[in-house]
Amino acid sequence: MEIVILPDGAAVGAAAADRIAAVVRRNPQAVLGLATGSSPLGAYGALAALVARGEVDLSHASGFALDEYVGVPPESAHSYAATIARDATGPLGMDPARVQTPDGTAPDPEAACVDYERRIREAGGIDVQLLGIGTNGHIGFNEPTSSFASRTRIKTLAPRTRQDNARFFGGDLDAVPLHCITQGLGTILDARQLLLVAQGESKATAVAAAVEGPLSAMVPASALQLHRSAVVLLDEAAASKLTLADYYRFTYDHKPTWQRG
Repeated sequence: MEIVILPDGAAVGAAAADRIAAVVRRNPQAVLGLATGSSPLGAYGALAALVARGEVDLSHASGFALDEYVGVPPESAHSYAATIARDATGPLGMDPARVQTPDGTAPDPEAACVDYERRIREAGGIDVQLLGIGTNGHIGFNEPTSSFASRTRIKTLAPRTRQDNARFFGGDLDAVPLHCITQGLGTILDARQLLLVAQGESKATAVAAAVEGPLSAMVPASALQLHRSAVVLLDEAAASKLTLADYYRFTYDHKPTWQRG
């Protein structure tokens, strides 16, 4: 796992965008794992700027969203289908037909989960998965105690997660769905590269537990410790509770030239 500490959220977004762009330049038909929430917005904004300047073309790339609320129709502004379309697909110039989200309104949600796994597999797997982290350490909607071997499935959202997400529903906690479909930790770990972004002091405890704590189902993001190519991009506030922050800065500053890029 590589830990990169950057001055602020804008630098985190730019660094994430540069890494995703590098993957797409190598393979214009790359498969991207798309996250929602506030954490990835800087990455999408910086990547959209690269697209606007003609520095990368995502029109042939494919995308799979991490999760979706159960019972929220895709045309709802609160759905992650709409969120991905607004924050990623449109600004990044991606083909909407190539961007998929789990079907949260499927008559048979369990079958929809199996189908989503199949679609990811048939696309050749995810080349780079963008991730945020919840204040309770979740990635995707894999709440604490999620199995590291879990696949796409239905989950009940933790009270903390629903409280954190109420801001997207006008502050109305009762409007936040109780259930979701999420890629599992095992599904996420199958991606060839993982790219976690975190900004702000509110994420510092979760980041420290994920990066420096024990491998634990109580901190789902600690699963990144198992991945062969995971990068964690943090601003100073999100990194503020890391014990070895100075070491991470030292190793990044002295990274061999052949490892850069």
